[in-house]
Amino acid sequence: MSSEDIMALHVNANLALKIVHDEARRPDALRQPDPRAQLAAQFIPAGARLLDLGHGGGETLRDLVPFGCAYEAVDHLTHGKGSLIHNLTGAEFPTKAATESDIILMLGVLEQVEDLDGLFTHLRFCRQDVIVTYCPTDLVGGPARETRGFANHMGYAELARLFDRYGFRIECTAPVSDTEMMFRLTPTGRVAPVAACDVAVVSESDAANFGDRLGVQMINSLLPGEARIHHMTFDSLREGLAAARESYDLVVVGVGNAMFQPLIGDDILRILARAKSAIGIFGTAYRELMPRPMIERVIDRLDVWYAPYADDVMLYGRGRSNAVHLGDWTIGQFPLTRSMLDEPLQIGANIGAEIPLDRTIELIQRHRKVYSARLHPLLCALTSAEYVAYAEEASDRMPGIVSGKFRSMLVDVFGRSYPEREFFMVDGDAVARYKARVHANVAEMRGRVAAMLRNVAVA
Repeated sequence: MSSEDIMALHVNANLALKIVHDEARRPDALRQPDPRAQLAAQFIPAGARLLDLGHGGGETLRDLVPFGCAYEAVDHLTHGKGSLIHNLTGAEFPTKAATESDIILMLGVLEQVEDLDGLFTHLRFCRQDVIVTYCPTDLVGGPARETRGFANHMGYAELARLFDRYGFRIECTAPVSDTEMMFRLTPTGRVAPVAACDVAVVSESDAANFGDRLGVQMINSLLPGEARIHHMTFDSLREGLAAARESYDLVVVGVGNAMFQPLIGDDILRILARAKSAIGIFGTAYRELMPRPMIERVIDRLDVWYAPYADDVMLYGRGRSNAVHLGDWTIGQFPLTRSMLDEPLQIGANIGAEIPLDRTIELIQRHRKVYSARLHPLLCALTSAEYVAYAEEASDRMPGIVSGKFRSMLVDVFGRSYPEREFFMVDGDAVARYKARVHANVAEMRGRVAAMLRNVAVA
């Protein structure tokens, strides 16, 4: 049997053993005149196992791959009937090596393949990412293709249909030259189709207080990754809707803050009129001063109102199918821990924004005894302190009226309230139960919001 009759397959079954060591790399690889290999290296993550079909990357690509990569090449497959490039059959494709790799490369190869359907059938079953170059007919015309000996002739549209037919989507592209393009293909089963969505979030993000800063941070983790978020403030809404977009897939009113006069108004209804769907994440405060018809009109317009406290639901959500008792979701930012310092900590009403949130949380949680004139610093202290006390926030519009937020939170967490300005012992087990309950509620809310956006996308 002659050497031409033997299948010449140079593939290591365990690609991880063929790590490209730094000492084996040529220091002048970047200066080699090989734009395909140099560009392909930008598509490859560190630690990837690479199979180069056709060895189009050559030594240059081998020397340019990132740290920890394993590189192996199949130069050619020959047998009595011809070569891999022009006559692909099932026995010739290195299925095992391709399946064990992370990325398959075909640089300067695809134009030479006669049986594209056979090749992509194998690639489909390997279900790995593919980096491939091609000179489409949009860039290289008939005479030039004949001169180069190309075996197939496809434009961009035909390429896209070929990739799609065999279960690949184009993840990204880049030009190799004026006549050649590079494509990174990903199996469609790995990446679900994503449609960007526009979301407006109305909050007091311009406020410097601890709770609102936490809420703005948390809303970004609640929304799906494809959401384009437009943050607006209640003040900007009152000034007009000039900065607002004509339509939103979702409008979110509040980020866990309390609504009170003058935050509740017709301006909120106007932005809700631009929403395909809407939720509220807010409680209420200074309830004696708040016009009930106005807040009811806002809640009527919401698909779901996520209220932080049971008081809110009983006062304004009774009998409503869209009212949900969420709990105060900011507790998810406070780990359960043990305080270390005996020195009491007193937190005033003007806790500023000069200290980062994580440092503020760490500072509060150091102390065994915490007094707070703000709601969310007190909630933070409940996850670590042994004794706490609070002072209600008085209304500056009417003497004798307080926010009522502390009482609502304490009843939710402990089943009872405590007198102002008197230290009481923290029931750590009750705090843990409350935090677990809120965590589950937030997870359910995240799923429901994602479903709402999916429904809007197909409507």
